Amino acid sequence: MSPVKLTLRCPSKIGQVIVDPDPDFSFDDLRLELHSLEEKLNKSTMPFKKTCSRDFPVTKTLKRSSKPFIMGVYEDELEEIFSDEVVCDPSSNANRFNCDGIFLSDSEDSDNESTLEAQAYLKEDMDLVESSLAKLTHDHMLNIKEEIRNQLGRLETDLTTLNEKSSAAISQIEKYYEARREADRRLDTQYQREIAEGLDKYLTTVQHHHEQISQREERKIRSDAAFEEAKRKEKAILEDKKRQEKLKAEAEAKAKAEEAMKAAIEAERRAAKEAAETEAAENLKKVDTVQVQETMVGSLATKPVNSVGQPKGTAPDETFVSKSPDSMVRASKSALALEPERLQKLKEVEEGNQALRLSSNKDFSTYERHIARLIKQIGGTKENVRTKTSEILKIFMAPLCPQTISIAAFAKKIVSQCESPHDAFALSHVIVLVTSQAPSALVLVLAELHRACIYTVPKHIQYSAAAYESKESYYKTIGFREVDGKMESVEDYLTRLEAYVKLYAALIQTEIPGVRNLHGLEEGWAWLARFLNAIPPNLFTAASLNAFLKVAGFAMYRKYKSQFMKLLNIISDNFLSAIRGKGNANLNHIILDIESYLEDRKFLEEPEGKTLVGGSLLSSDAFPEPEHTQEYYRHSSNSYY
Repeated sequence: MSPVKLTLRCPSKIGQVIVDPDPDFSFDDLRLELHSLEEKLNKSTMPFKKTCSRDFPVTKTLKRSSKPFIMGVYEDELEEIFSDEVVCDPSSNANRFNCDGIFLSDSEDSDNESTLEAQAYLKEDMDLVESSLAKLTHDHMLNIKEEIRNQLGRLETDLTTLNEKSSAAISQIEKYYEARREADRRLDTQYQREIAEGLDKYLTTVQHHHEQISQREERKIRSDAAFEEAKRKEKAILEDKKRQEKLKAEAEAKAKAEEAMKAAIEAERRAAKEAAETEAAENLKKVDTVQVQETMVGSLATKPVNSVGQPKGTAPDETFVSKSPDSMVRASKSALALEPERLQKLKEVEEGNQALRLSSNKDFSTYERHIARLIKQIGGTKENVRTKTSEILKIFMAPLCPQTISIAAFAKKIVSQCESPHDAFALSHVIVLVTSQAPSALVLVLAELHRACIYTVPKHIQYSAAAYESKESYYKTIGFREVDGKMESVEDYLTRLEAYVKLYAALIQTEIPGVRNLHGLEEGWAWLARFLNAIPPNLFTAASLNAFLKVAGFAMYRKYKSQFMKLLNIISDNFLSAIRGKGNANLNHIILDIESYLEDRKFLEEPEGKTLVGGSLLSSDAFPEPEHTQEYYRHSSNSYY
């Protein structure tokens, strides 16, 4: 048997409202559906119209049928189930009615209006049965709506109650959670406190244990240190005693050496001074009787001018010529006697300084570099010369640096400084000022000059194939230098040679008021006489003579006048003639320089740089002399401070 389906006796769609054939709704769906129906009916503008009038039989208009109302239920195909009409069995003689013209609404107002309209309509066209059915249907719908509203109210009340209970439960849960968290926090705090107390107790125990160990170690270290200190003190006392004995012996040896050097220098100075004064006096008295033996131009190359500056009736300064197979040295005997003495003193000082450096832990190179820096800064003004001299003398006075080391450094640096473009007169002023306070420095300066240039002696070494293996060996002997594995050029050698001779010529003529030059013009006269008597003319000797005349000629003429003029005549007649006879093209410019000097009488002109510019060279503040250095310096009544 197929299922029975009920079909509404009204249209399935009225306006925009569709009757759901499956009314299996939940409560929320039903509520939403009702609200949706109300909104759609309120928005609908379709008026309610009567579609058609019902046709009732005329015979039944006056009488009510005695037959009951029958609703037919049928079974048919699927498409007939969704039909909008209710089909009744024709055998039942039941009346059929159509609900297409009825407009339903969920709202009360629309229901009332529809009911009134339906009632008015039914009163006109329907019989009493149909009006009763419509009323019952309307009442039933109202009851359903009321019941739905009541259920909604109860559900809302239940929902509110449920929400309140849920909120209360949640509040209780939160309070419980806070209580548990507070309890856990208290437990954690207590546990951490117990852990901290236990850790502190443990660390205190460990620290106490380490302190005990440290105390034992410290006692042991102090004991060992005391033992080592005792041993060190004992060793230091022994070493100090040995060092004091060594220093005492060195001081005694140094004092003896300095006294011997001082005595030798003083004796040499007195002897040289006496000899020079005697020689100058004899020359001045008997200059008219001096006979200068003139030799031929060809023989002057091998034989020097005889007895220049020697008085008649006295033994002249003989020329020394060494003809050993090793060398051929041309120089006067007096010059050769002074040179070895000066070089020997320089050698002794250098050996003593080397011994001091080896025996002392101090580094004296700082003082040497300071002296070299001061010498490089010497300029052509009196203020500069006075300042640099004062600083150099202060280094000589320094108690931490032996005086022999500082003096040796001064002599070496000031001689080497003349190689660079420098004012020879400024350097000579510093030499005179320093040596007036430290006379031993003069011997070392002259020794450095002799070692750097043999023509400051004056001395000449002739070449001999038997004495030298090669020309290079000979050149090294007379002062040539080897640069980058090659021998320096003749021009470079002549430049250095002239620089050394100019420094020597500036030294012998430097005059400072109130200061005595220990190597003055009388030494210059002796040098020129020895040169003309012993030195043969050649390229190197001619360059030396030319440099000496340019610097010292003015001072020599101012002091010796006509005697110096006679020496110039000898140079012109003999020396230049001998040089011309050699036919060496390299000598031409030197010959022209000397001839120009003699013909133009340039010895009447003061050489450039001789007079320093500025204030005075004398200053009591510039050259202080402490008590502990007085034993090293020679005092004179002409002291400039």
